[in-house]
Amino acid sequence: MLSLRDDWPEPALPQAPGWVRLRPELAGICGSDVGVARAKSSLVLSAFYAARHQILGHEIVAVTEAGERVVVDPIVSCFHRGFPPCRSCRDGFPYVCERFDQPGVTGCHAPSLGFDATLGGGWGEVLVAHESQLHPVGDLPSRRAVLAEPASIALHAALHWPRRGDRAVVIGPGTIGRLVIAALRRLHPGLDITAVGPGPTEADRTLPPGPGVVETLAELHGGRVIRPRLTKVPLLEQGVDVVFDCVGLASTIDLGLHLLRPSGMLVLVGGAGKQPVDWSLVWNRQLTVQGSVNFGPEPALDGRHTMAQVVEWLHDPAYPVDDLVTHTFGLPEWRTALATAAAGPRAGAVKVTLRPDPRLPLIH
Repeated sequence: MLSLRDDWPEPALPQAPGWVRLRPELAGICGSDVGVARAKSSLVLSAFYAARHQILGHEIVAVTEAGERVVVDPIVSCFHRGFPPCRSCRDGFPYVCERFDQPGVTGCHAPSLGFDATLGGGWGEVLVAHESQLHPVGDLPSRRAVLAEPASIALHAALHWPRRGDRAVVIGPGTIGRLVIAALRRLHPGLDITAVGPGPTEADRTLPPGPGVVETLAELHGGRVIRPRLTKVPLLEQGVDVVFDCVGLASTIDLGLHLLRPSGMLVLVGGAGKQPVDWSLVWNRQLTVQGSVNFGPEPALDGRHTMAQVVEWLHDPAYPVDDLVTHTFGLPEWRTALATAAAGPRAGAVKVTLRPDPRLPLIH
C-alpha cells in the first residue's frame, strides 16, 4: 500500500489565513498507520478517509518557517475547513466534527493531518497546518515531544471516567496503554491500577492476559469468581471500577466486560474494528461502554485543550515517558520501521518513530 516518493509535490498552503508550513523533526508510527499500510483499516470508516493519496504521520514534532518547535493537533474541523461550526464543533467537541468527509478550503478528505497528501503528513519533509493546531514545546527533547499526540489521546480517554471507585485495569500496555496509566496517575493519585499484557509499566502490577486475570484480582481484592457453565472466562463479582481496553480485540473486550463490577465503565481507546463480542454483560450489569479517540478542548479541564495539558506534563521530568520511544528510523528504512512497529513487544518496540529530514537536529 505504501511507497517512498521523492517526486511528490510539496503540499500547498490553503487559500485561507493562518496556514503555515512545517518541517517534521520526528514523527511516530501509530497502529492506525500500520492498519493503512496493511490494508486492515475499518471499512465503515472509509466514509471519512476518502483521500486517493495519503502521506501518513499524525504524531508530529516539527519546526515552523520561523524556527519555532511545535507539536501538532492533527484534527481538521469545521473551523479549519472554512465552515460555520457544526453541532459537535459548536458544543466544544471538534474531535468528532460532523464534516470530516467535506474538504472545504483545505482540500482535505480526512478527519486529520496524516491521512491526505493534500496537506501532507509527518512522514514527509514538509506539511502544512493551521496555526491553531500548533502547541509550542521550546527545547523539549524530541523523543518526549513526539509523544504529545498519543499522550493527548490517553489523557482524553482517562478523562471519560468520572472517578467512581478505586480500582482500574488497563489492557494492552503499549504506547497508549502506558500513557493511559501515566494520565491516571496524574489525575487520580492513589488509584489501584492493574496492567494486562507484556512489558514493564508504571502500574501497581502487570499480569499476563487471559482468564487468569480474574482469579488473580479476586485474590488481591477479595472478590468472588463466578464460572459460567458453558464459557471459559469466569466473572469477577465485586470487580474493578473501570477498564481501559487499548487493544480492541474480541478477547480483550470480553475480558474487560468480565472484570467490571455492576455499573462499571469500559473505555475502548484508539483504533476501531469489527469484532464478534457477546455484549450480554452490558445489559445484565448495566455497564457503560465508552469509545474514545482523538482529543481537544476538555470540559473536565474547564475547556483547556488536552495537548496543552500534556505539553506541560512532558516538560516535567517526573512524567514517566523517557523509555517509550524505542526505535528511530530514517524514511528510506520505512519498511523496517513498519515491521518493527507491527511486531511490538516481539521486536522490543514500544513507540517507533521516523526521522524525515536528517538535516534537522534532534533535541536531547
